[in-house]
Amino acid sequence: MKKKEKRTKGKFWAYFLGYSLAIIMTIPLLWMIISSFKAPGSTVTVLKELFAPPYTLESFKKVLEPGESAMMVRWTFNSVYIGIVQTSVTVLLSSWAAYAVSRIPFKGKKIVFVLILAGLMVPMESIVVPLFNMIVDLGWVNSYKALIWPGMMLPLAFLILKQFIDGIPTELFEAAKIDGAGIFTIWWKIVVPLSKSSMAAVSIFIFVQSWNNLLWPLLVAQETKMMTLPVGIPTFQSIFATDLAVPMASNVLASIPALLVFLLFQRHIIKGISMTGIK
Repeated sequence: MKKKEKRTKGKFWAYFLGYSLAIIMTIPLLWMIISSFKAPGSTVTVLKELFAPPYTLESFKKVLEPGESAMMVRWTFNSVYIGIVQTSVTVLLSSWAAYAVSRIPFKGKKIVFVLILAGLMVPMESIVVPLFNMIVDLGWVNSYKALIWPGMMLPLAFLILKQFIDGIPTELFEAAKIDGAGIFTIWWKIVVPLSKSSMAAVSIFIFVQSWNNLLWPLLVAQETKMMTLPVGIPTFQSIFATDLAVPMASNVLASIPALLVFLLFQRHIIKGISMTGIK
């Protein structure tokens, strides 16, 4: 009985802590959503006035107006395009690298593995200056190449995929070799189908990271039309200095694509992480 009581109390406090943290983390999101439906110029910092009607879509209309002060559609396109291309290429390169290091024997494999993992310990801020100078020398400033290429290899993606490939039975690879399959055929016929869940999980991580990236686009996207959402949205705060409803509406619109991607593929994220851990 005492053990059951201890377990019950432990579960109660675990759930209490979990729900409390969830509520605390949800409050800013709810404040943003409610504020976005207030009329431009409304007071949204006072709790009583925040929940008081009327509610309107005027702030969203203001954000979507064409012109220099509001380029949400262009910024959204930039973020989506960069996110899709960067995610696709990064997953492809990470899968190739993980397959090579995991299953293809070659000299210096351990050194390559250590060098790739070393990338996890190098913060972006430490290499941003030489990387920016390289982009300037190539003449890529204010181009999609500058926004996409530097982020096309993610050590974490490589590590997750390698851990999964390590767990694939060796007999499958040996049987494929006996049947005459080459390196690329084995990757395409065995590795890709079996690692779909892990690749889906990695894709979400890469897309969300690309979507929220601020520092690098802020440096290389100096023209308004080349800005991404994290870079462009703060301009609303300066344009509408005394109005918080319009910036909040822009934040809501910017959050929708990433939120939809996460909700649609969260099953793959959980499955991919759990399967990688088991392997």
